[in-house]
This record gives sequence, structure tokens and C-alpha cells, in this order.
Amino acid sequence: MGLYRRLVLLALLLTAVVVVFGAYVRLADAGLGCPDWPGCYGQLSPAHAADDIRAAHAADPHGPVSLPKAWKEMVHRYLAATLGLVIIAIAVLAWRRRAEPGSAPGVAMVLVGVVIFQGLLGKWTVTLLLKPAIVTAHLLGGLTTLALLSWLALRAYAAPRRQANLAAGASAPLRLAAAAGFVLLVGQIALGGWTSTNYAALACTDFPACHGSYWPEADYANAFHVVRELGMTADGELLSLAALTAIHWTHRLGALVAGGFLLVLGAALMRRPGSRDAGIALLAALAVQVGLGIANVLLSLPLPLAVAHNAGAALLVGVMVWVNFTLACTRSLPFKGRVGVGMGSNQHTDHPIPLPTSPLKGEEQTAALAALSSNPQEA
Repeated sequence: MGLYRRLVLLALLLTAVVVVFGAYVRLADAGLGCPDWPGCYGQLSPAHAADDIRAAHAADPHGPVSLPKAWKEMVHRYLAATLGLVIIAIAVLAWRRRAEPGSAPGVAMVLVGVVIFQGLLGKWTVTLLLKPAIVTAHLLGGLTTLALLSWLALRAYAAPRRQANLAAGASAPLRLAAAAGFVLLVGQIALGGWTSTNYAALACTDFPACHGSYWPEADYANAFHVVRELGMTADGELLSLAALTAIHWTHRLGALVAGGFLLVLGAALMRRPGSRDAGIALLAALAVQVGLGIANVLLSLPLPLAVAHNAGAALLVGVMVWVNFTLACTRSLPFKGRVGVGMGSNQHTDHPIPLPTSPLKGEEQTAALAALSSNPQEA
């Protein structure tokens, strides 16, 4: 499992880089730096297509094509292609070692499917000229890849005894709250992606109000019409400021709902000794992300802060996967606590003790439980 674990960790780190760098490419207006796919003007790299790129830039100096933008776009594609190959290798190893603890071949195969679809979304992002629905789906696909790899890494690296200690006493309502928090986070990230891909981040330049109002004039009908061109309504007209305001303001309202829920969840996790670290991580990541969101509005979306806001979303996804993984271990790991040896015994152990799988009675059951209690490492 050593190679498998190293590949999972490599893929997780590479995914974080691809997600953040992809956000940088989009926010730097380099998404169409190479207007074809998978190459750049049919070539392997911008260096091979330099003449075509210079000609396109000379024809439209303020357009999307330039040599620096082409390199940004292609580096993103190179990284994504490398990630795809690593994920295929992970799936092969997971399937070959499916009987070993820590392996999750089903999740690995789903991950391969996600990455293939993600590659198609990357293609359509370019060939369909940055349609907001496609670009937002591409963002969500990247974070889905990050979430699945985070789960694989936790499963591969987590020590069962430590996870049992972390999960001890986790109630069903808390597990449900963690799952609900993850769903709310995904919804909020989708709203953030929709805000970014429609270039609505600066539709409101004041905070906490928008245009001096807490219920600004907004066009919600055109704001959330999914099938349309960038900057246009479904009828082909220019998207109004009221529509952009609706997108931006909905993202802020979503932040109140999702942020408030995650705040309460983090506080609940901190009250449990076994999940205190996860609670601290969740509250810290949430505070950073909220601060970055406010700073982006007040400072007019500087590129480093905008990229950091995307990185903060990825961090929150990773933390919430950790939280849900920790709490889910309650159901799958052995019981931890008192083990009686005979009727009325007060012997106990602090180690996870699995129940015998074969039906034993009387003296046989007493002997088996006594052996487990005296040598828990064999449990």
C-alpha cells in the first residue's frame, strides 16, 4: 500500500494546485488564451504556435489571446493531464489491491469517471466560449475531484484506532448536521462559481449593503437562466446590472445561511473532545474565507485575493470531508468501552474490541472475551 498512499497524496496535492491555478487562469482572463483544444493552434505548446498567437494578438490587442495568456492556459492543461494519469494509476492499484485495508476501488473508479467528464468540461469551456454554466460545472468538477481524493487519502492513511477515538460518541444528529453542512457548502460554492463566471463579483461594491440597500433592485429571472451565453440573457440581450446584482446578492445571502450553519457545526464539534481539532479547523477556514470575501468587495477584487478566495473554498471542502469522514467512522469501526468477562465482571479495556463472529456459549465465550481483554493487539 505504500505506493498507493503516495500516489493518493500526490494526486490530492496536485488537485489543489490545479483547482487554484485554474481559478487564476480564469480570473486573469486567460481562459481563451489558446482558443482550441487540446493543443494551442493545433500545436503542443505556445512556443510552437507563437506566430499564430502574435498574429491574433496584433489583430485584437485587447482580446483574449496573447503569449502570456496562452502559456497560463496550457500550463493548466499540462497539470490537469498529469493529474488524470496519476488518478488512473490510483484506480488500477486500488482495484489490484482491493482486498487490502484502506483501499477503496469503488471510489477510485468513480474518480476516474469524474476526471474524464472534467476533461470534457475543460474542452467545452474553451470551444463554447466560456459559457457560465460550463465554467461553473468545471469548477465544481475540480472540487468534486478534490473531495474524492481527500476521502481516499483519509481512508488510506487514517489509523483505525485513532479514528475510533475521534468518532467515539458521535450522535446521529451530529453526523446528519455534518452531511447537511457539506451540502450547504457545495451550494454556496456553486453560487460563488456562478458569481465569478458571470463577472458579477463587483456588481455590489459596498458592504454589508448593496447599492446602499439591503434588498437592492435585482433581476432574478435573467440572473439564473442557466442556458445562455456569457454576458447575455436567454433572449440574446446584454445582461443588465440588475441581473448581475441578483447573482452577487444571492451569493451573499447564501454565505449567511451556509456560514451560519457551519459556525454552529464547528462549535458543536469543538465541544466533543474527539473532534475538537476538526472543529477548530472548520471555524478557522470559515473565518478566513468570510474575511477574503469581504476584502474582495471592499478592495475591488484584486487578483491575489480573488484567487485566495477560490483556494479558501477548496480548503473548506477538504475540512468538511475530514469532518464527515471522522464522524462516519462511528458506524464502521469496532465498539470501544467495557468488556465483561463473565456475569458481573468489572474488567474493561480502552482498546476497540470486536465481537466474536462465531456463536460461543458459556465457558467458551468467557475464555474468548478474557483472551481479547488481556491481549487487545490481536483484536
